[in-house]
Amino acid sequence: MRDRNKKAKLLQGDEAVVEGGLLAGASFFAGYPITPASEIAEGFADKLPERGGKFIQMEDELASMGCIIGASLAGEKAITATSGPGLSLKAENLGLGIMIEAPCVLVDVQRVGPSTGLPTSPSQGDVMQARWGTHGDHPIIALSPASVEETVDMTIRSFNLAEKYRIPVILLLDEIVGHMREKVVLPDPDDVELIERKRPEGVDPEDFNPYEETEDHIPPMPDYGSGYRYHTTGLFHDKTGFPRGTAEDARKLMDRMTAKIEENRDDIIDLEDDMQGDEEVAVIAYGSTARTAISAVNEAREQGYKAGWTKLKTIWPFPREYVSQLAEKVDHIIVPELNQGQLIGEVEKAAAGRAEISGINRYDGTLIPPQEVLTHIEEVV
Repeated sequence: MRDRNKKAKLLQGDEAVVEGGLLAGASFFAGYPITPASEIAEGFADKLPERGGKFIQMEDELASMGCIIGASLAGEKAITATSGPGLSLKAENLGLGIMIEAPCVLVDVQRVGPSTGLPTSPSQGDVMQARWGTHGDHPIIALSPASVEETVDMTIRSFNLAEKYRIPVILLLDEIVGHMREKVVLPDPDDVELIERKRPEGVDPEDFNPYEETEDHIPPMPDYGSGYRYHTTGLFHDKTGFPRGTAEDARKLMDRMTAKIEENRDDIIDLEDDMQGDEEVAVIAYGSTARTAISAVNEAREQGYKAGWTKLKTIWPFPREYVSQLAEKVDHIIVPELNQGQLIGEVEKAAAGRAEISGINRYDGTLIPPQEVLTHIEEVV
């Protein structure tokens, strides 16, 4: 909860990641400077040592991801931050973190790509990379804030989800959210709900299996150095953690890692909407583009159009059930994105032909103005 009588801070989105991370109990950061995410590293470099935490500037992004995985195994709440080119480099070790189920947070402040692209311009071009950037089938959680205050809250939530489900969580900002400044009232630390990873209880170290099947599909995770000796590997493994190359073990491990996310979609998925029940058109957006969408829908309503909006806060897992139900209620769904069209494919699959789907796309480093969304609403209604 926030005490609105407290003094507000004028924070940049990148700075909000630092504040949210500290409130969540972040104790370790490893990273490498990159525009437009460098302010996150600078903030943690300044503030973590004051709290007994550790900051390390690594030699590159691949090493940064490996470093926070190691810190996580040792019991630390670990975080790194980057932008598109760095996310590509982190992808291999992201897969390792998923396979060994190491909770950590990876912040991606998106900029225009591919390659070095437009380093200081906004984009939402990493949406599918967040889902499938590392090779192979795998579960993932990705969140997307639309404001500086949401960035504080979603950074805290990223840590909580990572710890609860033993999985790396990606926080997808875009350059607009990362670099704009807004008034923020930070929550009182005593009011922040913190979730800690499940650790072994009632089992002797010599009898402990680190990847034992449990009812919730989330095995307990002891800290390295706490007396529970166990093996971690990127190879498919059995409950002991040691490699097992059998088809049965591979299937069982993948099914369990998938189930721990799929069976908890209601807990993980978060969105906000404004629907009045008689909409003919709905706009689904995320990140900074959601601000544009909300402004356009409000203007459309003033002009008499029956329109509503949905702001996705969780991108992955995608809220397919919600979109499926929405498609039964409206005639048209508009998906504005700062890319050539990435999440619109998920909307189309979930809608399954029950509503017309169209996109508005910018991928040149400029924003989608509210008037463009408003004009599109007028055209489809």
